[in-house]
Amino acid sequence: MDQIETPLTGSASREEHLSVGATNRIAGYLAGLSFTDLPTALVELTKQCVLDTLGVTIGASSLAPEAKLVMEYVTDLGGKPESSILGFGGKAPAPWATFVNGSLGHMLDYDDIGGGGHPSITTVLVGFAVAEKCGAVSGRDFITALAGGMDLQTRLAAAIDIPDWTIVEGWFATQLLGFLSGAATAGRLFNLDEAAMANALGIGFNQMSGSRQMAVGAATHMRSMQAGFSGQGAILAADLARRGVVGSKDVLEGRYGLFRTYVRTDDPDWSALVDGLGTKFPLLDLHGFKVWPACGYTRPTNAATRQLRQQYDLKPDDIETIIVIGGSGGTKLLSEPIELKRRPHLSIDGKYSIPFTTAVMMVNGNVTLRDYTDDGLRDPTVLAMADRVSYRARVPSDGPGFDSAGLPLPTIEIRTKDGRTLSHTPDGVPGDPRYPVDWPLLEAKFRDCASFSLKPIPQANIERTIALVHDLENLADVTEIVRLLV
Repeated sequence: MDQIETPLTGSASREEHLSVGATNRIAGYLAGLSFTDLPTALVELTKQCVLDTLGVTIGASSLAPEAKLVMEYVTDLGGKPESSILGFGGKAPAPWATFVNGSLGHMLDYDDIGGGGHPSITTVLVGFAVAEKCGAVSGRDFITALAGGMDLQTRLAAAIDIPDWTIVEGWFATQLLGFLSGAATAGRLFNLDEAAMANALGIGFNQMSGSRQMAVGAATHMRSMQAGFSGQGAILAADLARRGVVGSKDVLEGRYGLFRTYVRTDDPDWSALVDGLGTKFPLLDLHGFKVWPACGYTRPTNAATRQLRQQYDLKPDDIETIIVIGGSGGTKLLSEPIELKRRPHLSIDGKYSIPFTTAVMMVNGNVTLRDYTDDGLRDPTVLAMADRVSYRARVPSDGPGFDSAGLPLPTIEIRTKDGRTLSHTPDGVPGDPRYPVDWPLLEAKFRDCASFSLKPIPQANIERTIALVHDLENLADVTEIVRLLV
């Protein structure tokens, strides 16, 4: 980034300096980012994100009932066949194909997680749609576009210093920030210069949405379709910008910009947003893959439940009660109202329920896609266990429950029928940087998800896809991957 030329007397002065021209500085960074700027670890992570995102998107085509409704709506619209619809086959205009694919990407709630919600479904699916629209896009250019978009989404979230802000302010970060990260990805693939990229961000900003009301009480289809809306809007933004449409200016630092209007703060962490552009990539420290197909807020409770189950060799008949204690605002949101959360009627309700998902983990020792099918939702042993799961807010006598960053973590307390009280507060979850997953696990997850494609995919194509993603930086045309899957 540019050197600071004015004398500074303190951190407040430096932050004020960094805010000046922040949007244009970000736009210039995105337009000028080179593959050679990317550390090897980020290239490898980005390739893993590609494989993971393709799999969870394809799997939703048969496992999520709303998937067919969204696909049929877009198919009925017709239009220029530019980009492929994963899991179903067929093509649609790039924004509408991304509306379907982005929606599918979160329907299983199996997509990755990191700074700013779910960074891959807002970027990878946009990237493939634009690559098909443009023609041949090299693997290196593709990786660079994704890395820039995900970096932006991560930095935007890191700049928000309100604890638990998505709950406090009532936004889903994935959709809200995805309009910008997706526009950045599409803009890079359209080869936008700094001025046009700033316009793309401005047009993306003009479409921002994503209220958490979509997930209050019984989950709605809107919760799963977040990246459908942001992805469609992102491609629209970048395509209009490359045609010369002028977008809103200063959408990050402006009087009515992102932070003041949506997050309602006058003092975001500008350093987190603009320091080290092109040399530091915070995604490497924040990104995680899901090993269980449910909302990210279930991961700590799953990890704690599994730990106790394994450590004490617990069986379902041993359990008197399971109490979920404390945690973030999301933990509480996914635990109340308790009666509704114990008896989810739809797959998305089950994935958004800590009592149900905790019961699945205690009964089965794992949580899989099949646990959220109709048969899984009606499993009498799981439902009986869910009746024994409750939630309570943390009180001082419960002791500390925070991670190293000061964020609240839940504790699982199990009372057994023989009178024992067992508890565990996890210090991390599988798939996060402290406990990373490897390629073989992600490959197995991809194969499992791809097996649920509504339009069957030959096994040879699945294996070939894995091989191409491994070698993505050397691929001349990334659309070769899509052709194998549709």
